Amino acid sequence: MAKQSSCDVVVVGAGMVGAACALYASRAGLDVVVVDRGPVAGGTTGAGEGNLLVSDKEPGPELELALLSGQLWTELAQELGPSFEYEPKGGLVVASTPESLTALTELAHAQQAAGVTTETITADELPSLEPYLAPGLAGGVLYPQDAQVMPTLAAAHLLRASGARVETGRTVTEVLRTSDGAVRGVRTDRGDLHAPAVVNAAGTWGGEVAALAGVRLPVLPRRGFVLVTEPLPRRVRRKVYAADYVADVASGSAALQTSPVVEGTAAGPILIGASRERVGFDCSFSLPVVRALAAGATALFPFLSQVRAMRTYLGFRPYLPDHLPAIGHDPRAPGFYHACGHEGAGIGLATGTGHLLAQLLGGKRPDLDPAPFRPDRFTEEAAA
Repeated sequence: MAKQSSCDVVVVGAGMVGAACALYASRAGLDVVVVDRGPVAGGTTGAGEGNLLVSDKEPGPELELALLSGQLWTELAQELGPSFEYEPKGGLVVASTPESLTALTELAHAQQAAGVTTETITADELPSLEPYLAPGLAGGVLYPQDAQVMPTLAAAHLLRASGARVETGRTVTEVLRTSDGAVRGVRTDRGDLHAPAVVNAAGTWGGEVAALAGVRLPVLPRRGFVLVTEPLPRRVRRKVYAADYVADVASGSAALQTSPVVEGTAAGPILIGASRERVGFDCSFSLPVVRALAAGATALFPFLSQVRAMRTYLGFRPYLPDHLPAIGHDPRAPGFYHACGHEGAGIGLATGTGHLLAQLLGGKRPDLDPAPFRPDRFTEEAAA
């Protein structure tokens, strides 16, 4: 006989965002069950670099969410110690030409007005920040608030700290609803979980989970590769990337885009990105993409041409057409909430997302206006 149980909230997805939702909902006094068809951090989270960034976000709702999330990450790092390799190392965005430096500093000034700490760096000052950078760069902008975590560790430790019941290897097959349309839990391959609230934190598969509740959310996978080098002494002190990375993040193009992103890690290997392309869930290896990543990285840091790449991996970012995540209650299915579609920023935005979800679940006024993140905004666009 199929097992049944009940709780206050079922969170679908045991990645970083689901873990943060579980943590803050539990701390709000709710009984939470997290369910995932795979292991903890088995999807996009496990293929992430762990970036907590404000540097790549233009002024607006996403930047506001990133600033809130950064404060919450700092609090969690103080509470949980070094368990998930939190590094407040800052980010450095560099420009290769005077024209791109002008555009970069204009963006930095706008970000500064929105609450971001920035510092314009001249070409002569770059070597003092990153001694191994290529010569001839026009300058850059330093972002002290950028940080990094080890994402799989962070997801696991936040779930542990939440005290929520975690059911891995359990597939959700239906979102249960009453005759009047209200959510009453989920059906899984191991029985039903009854709850008056269900949170869709399924990341790249958020559209599929939404469909189980009978609603549309146009989440698409955007594939990205990462190169991992052999362990090295710390030669790259921060996250360093080229100014055109910001434009690639904001682009809606389905075509392949690559821009150099290089960062050291606490464990020693250097992580090299970034690529973006919409090719569905194609998991095949792409030598042209990896070559483009290597070429971009060695152009920024010439010493990397003598360093061995030990492995490469790929992941799928949960892309939504307007580049904003879906966060909050879905009026099309009362009791159904979304926390997905963060694209490549899910690790960094997870804490703010979980915090806002917990406030909404508890009927409290959220710290940020949730309107820009409304899950049903795409239905309105289609009708317009």
